[in-house]
Amino acid sequence: MAAIDTTRASIGSFGLVGRIGAFLASVVSAVVAWNDARVTRNALNGLSNRELEDIGLCRGDIDEVAAGRRRLY
Repeated sequence: MAAIDTTRASIGSFGLVGRIGAFLASVVSAVVAWNDARVTRNALNGLSNRELEDIGLCRGDIDEVAAGRRRLY
């Protein structure tokens, strides 16, 4: 007679496969965040000083905005 163990979680396994999947998801997330910051930095660097002033920024604020430490309102 076979018995089925229903006490284990079948979703989000904590085994080796689950840990590898979580690691890959964190790597993909880090790459996506890096790319978003890169695109933001390039877009803001493409603006003139006057355009930056219009949105309340100066050149020194670009890295903070790209890193998410400062928000644009």
